[in-house]
Amino acid sequence: MRNRRIARIAALTALPAAVALSAAAPALAADSQAYQINLEQLNDSGASGTAMVSLEGTELTVKIQAEGLVPGAPHAQHIHGSTKGMDFHCPDASADKNGDDIVSTVEGLPSYGDINISLTTSGDTSKDSGLAVDRMPTADKDGNLSYERTISVSQAVADHFKDLHIVQHGIDVNDDGKYDAGAGKSELDPKLPLEATAPANCGMVHGASIGEMPEGGVETGTAAADGGDNGQMIALGGAGLMAAVAGAVALRRRAGQR
Repeated sequence: MRNRRIARIAALTALPAAVALSAAAPALAADSQAYQINLEQLNDSGASGTAMVSLEGTELTVKIQAEGLVPGAPHAQHIHGSTKGMDFHCPDASADKNGDDIVSTVEGLPSYGDINISLTTSGDTSKDSGLAVDRMPTADKDGNLSYERTISVSQAVADHFKDLHIVQHGIDVNDDGKYDAGAGKSELDPKLPLEATAPANCGMVHGASIGEMPEGGVETGTAAADGGDNGQMIALGGAGLMAAVAGAVALRRRAGQR
């Protein structure tokens, strides 16, 4: 009887710590989220890139490295989609309804959804700034673009970011190195050429993991596996639980040998 009592006390003492550690993992995951979004070309633009996005509560940090964009030109960029469970995604060539071989912004909207956040360099980030080209990032002389900004978002965006995606706009149909009216006027604003507002690339959430944004700029490559650090925490909690059980068994055996 005494031996069983000792073993029971040891198990009850060790288990709460292991269970608490295991239960703490989801709580950590809820506070910090990180996503990688691979931007792939649309409209044969040759533009591609990688976006790294982190969420700390409702503080959203977006880092983008892109290449192959129209050199020296501003590129409107947005987070598109819905936080209400609608199935939005990047469009393909079939979205071109008028047969001009260009998927315009309007033609792409049914696929990728309306603007949720305008990724401007300063000031307002609402849909109203969707065409604020004076506050959008500009590609360098080689067509490369670097962007970083932290903004406050709604709780709905924080809770459903996996349902959203990033689109960068601005293409060069006739390869003359600038936006011109050769392909027509923009359906969004007739003062702008279609080239300036047509989507150049699009990317959906590739993977999700808990962790910090990379230091020193955005790193391209394979996204972290789903739940990377969270999985490690859960495994650690499981290991603690197994250690507690093993300790209780060992104590019971020693007590039985007395």
